[in-house]
Formats: sequence, C-alpha cells, structure tokens
Amino acid sequence: MTLNPHEFSHFIADRIQQEARDLSARWFDRLKQLLPVGATDVFPSRELLDHIPELLREIGAYLRTPEDEEIAANTSVLSKSRELGLLRHRQAASVHQLLREYEILGRILQAFVAEETARMPAKPSASDCIAVIGRVHRAVHILMQTTVDTFVAEYTVTIARQTRQLESFNRTVSHELRNPLGTLGYALSILSTPEVFGDEGRRRQILSLAERDCARMRELINTISQLTRASDAEATPNIQRVEGAAIAREVARQLQSMAQGRGVTVRCGDLPVLLVDPARLELILMNLVSNAIKYSDPAKPERHVEITGGASGDGTRLWITVRDNGIGIPQSAIGRLFTHFFRAHAERDRELATDGVGLGLSIVAECAKALGGEVTVTSTEGAGSAFTLTLPIGGTKAGS
Repeated sequence: MTLNPHEFSHFIADRIQQEARDLSARWFDRLKQLLPVGATDVFPSRELLDHIPELLREIGAYLRTPEDEEIAANTSVLSKSRELGLLRHRQAASVHQLLREYEILGRILQAFVAEETARMPAKPSASDCIAVIGRVHRAVHILMQTTVDTFVAEYTVTIARQTRQLESFNRTVSHELRNPLGTLGYALSILSTPEVFGDEGRRRQILSLAERDCARMRELINTISQLTRASDAEATPNIQRVEGAAIAREVARQLQSMAQGRGVTVRCGDLPVLLVDPARLELILMNLVSNAIKYSDPAKPERHVEITGGASGDGTRLWITVRDNGIGIPQSAIGRLFTHFFRAHAERDRELATDGVGLGLSIVAECAKALGGEVTVTSTEGAGSAFTLTLPIGGTKAGS
C-alpha cells in the first residue's frame, strides 16, 4: 500500500510539529560544539530558546501548504530568523558558522524524514519523498538566507561605526601629539640660539620643558598601544582559571614605588577565582590602582587603596572593586570618565603632580567589555572613589 503525496506531506508535517522540541535539542547539542560561546549562551534566554521549536513547527506547517506558497511570506518565521542573526552577531560568530548551523539543521530534518518514512506501514513513492525533502531544504534555505542577511547587515553597520570612531580617534591622537611636538620644536629653536648658552637657568628651564613633553609623548604612545591591543576584536583569547588575589598582588608589587612615593598603602583582600584572560584583568587593575594612587588626597594623613572581590547574590556574576579615599570625582564628570582623552582633574595637574592623556579608563572599559563584563564607578568628592569590575561567573572568550 502506498500513500498519495498529500497524505505523506501531512504526515511528515505532523511529526515535525510533534517532535519540534526533540529536534531542537538535537540541533542545540550540535551548536554547542560549533559556536564560540559557552553552552548557556548559544540561546541565552528562554524566549530565544523557544524560537527554535517554533521555527520547526512553522516548517511543518509549510509542508501542508500548496506548492506555490512560500515560507518567505511568513513574517513570524522571518522575524525569528532575524533575531538569530542579531544574536549570532553579538556572539561574534561568522557567516561560515551560520551556514554550518543551517546545514546541520537541514541534515537533522532530512534524517528525521528518513526515520519517519522507515517507520510507516504504508510507503510513499521515491518521488514523493524527494519532493518533501526538497520542501524541507527550501524552508531551511529561506531561514538561513534571512539570518545571514541580518547578520551581514549588522556587521556592516558595526564596521561603519568603528570606522567613524577610528577617524575621530586618529584626529584626537594627532591633536594630542601636535601639542608636545610644537613645544619641543620651540625648545630646540631656543636652545640653538647663542645667548641661551650663557644663561644656565634659562637653559635648564627649556630642557625641563622638553623632557616633560618627551615623557608625555612616550606615555601617549604606550597608552595608545595598550588601547589598540585591548580593543582588537581579533586578538587571540587566552582564557585561564586564575586567582584574582594573585593578579592583584602582582599589580600592587609593580606599583609599589609609585604608592610609596605618595604615601599610599595598597591592600589586597579576598578575591574570587576567575575564568578570564589574565593579561586583560591585570591591565584593568593596573590602570584602576595607578589612578587611585595618582589621585590620592595629599591632605589626608592616611591614604589607601583597597582591592576586594566576591560573587553576586544570585551566583551568576563575580566582582572586583578598587576603592580609595582619594580626592574623588565630580558628579558632572562621571558620565564621561570612560571616553577617550577625558581627564576629570586635568586642571589640578600641578597641584597633584600628575600628568596623563586620559586613555586609562577607556582601556579599562574596553578590556571589561572584551571579558564579557562591565566596569562601574561611584564617587564622592573629597571622600574617594570605587570602581567595580563585574564579570560572568563562568567566564567568556576575550575579544568576543
């Protein structure tokens, strides 16, 4: 006994809809091996996870429709496919991975059709089997095309935004370098005049000015180099399980001379074990602790920086806080702290014997983002500041 094409396609449609969650689980298991994120992040919310059975049910419904009706007309299906494209872009997947995802889905559905056909007491004809499998692959192709188109469009927007940011960054760097270069040129022209050689005080003053600007240029170049490495999305991640306290102690050791010079005590408390890129974590702490030392309050008899940490109440996040009793930050400056070349206390450089180019905290923000976390700040002028780095407890790939 054989089935007619109408009966067979309806049978397969029913079975796909009935087994949508099991088919989704098969797909999910394969994606966990394919995508560059943790298993819990492949579909990080219940809503997104539920999209997949719904998409499969829609494929089943499509098998019931007349031959001339396209799944591309189903706005609900297209909307869910677009959401997958946006999600994969945020997860730093690739077009190749998206194509592999849908290739896997097509194979799973093809295998399922074969399994169900083998179980049927009444067999369809070979041409009917080919027709149903062809429609399944057509549906998967439409979903894949929509997801990839969305992914590419989002990627294009990101590239355009990064290009604008790079242009702005380059203009700012050129401006920042031009100032000390101008001063150095002036100093050299003065030093080359004969009358300066007889005025030792004047000569020393000009040399001091030149040395200061050379140091400023070196700091700017070194900081830009750090920022470039921190924001390089293609950087090879080096994810390790590390003792947060060990990283903090190493930072304190490297900054010991600076802290002693300003009478600041650096204290390292209990910190959690983290799954991170240790180089990025060290760079974050180095910038936060050095800033805390730099902006300690000379009017206070006891000056300190404390590095503490722990886990959030719900057990999903880890945190590290760098807290000081320094001069604090004006509330009007909080919103701009993590932007390039912003310095909250530039007008107090002479008083505090500080200098800088305003890139340290932007490096901190870039590194925190690369680690899948964020950095926040609370501060009271005259009392001190607290910068808190929050990271996912399971870790994430750097550069993602």
